[in-house]
Amino acid sequence: MSTVTASIRIAASPAEVWKTVMDPARLGDWVTIHRALRHADDGPVQVGFEMDQRVHLRGVSLDVHWRLIECQSEKRAVWEGRGPARSRARTEYTLEGLADGCTRFDYANDFRPPLGPIGALASRALVGGMPEREATRTLERLRALLEGADA
Repeated sequence: MSTVTASIRIAASPAEVWKTVMDPARLGDWVTIHRALRHADDGPVQVGFEMDQRVHLRGVSLDVHWRLIECQSEKRAVWEGRGPARSRARTEYTLEGLADGCTRFDYANDFRPPLGPIGALASRALVGGMPEREATRTLERLRALLEGADA
């Protein structure tokens, strides 16, 4: 398993940040590895909501099926994902309103490659430090989007 974490301070309210990060149609606006939203349930994003996303990493496109397993509006969301060859991921968003009206956005992703320890070794060899760089770039894009700057 590999874990990636990143945090950023955004000059926007938790409600504004939440509205953006929880809208599947907006993934392409801020997630750097996002390529397509292949399906998203209708209705409000709440526990049990499912979506299928195509991501692209190191020249390879992968389809991931996500299910929202925890949701505390404007505070915390936890997504569980299933990818090819029984790979799994867990992504967590945590939002904290700051005294100055800004938001601290914390992102964490745990990825479990298929094939146990052999898969983990292959994953490290193929991906290296890329997940940390992409997580940081993604949060910087989110901040630029919400603060009205060019990404």
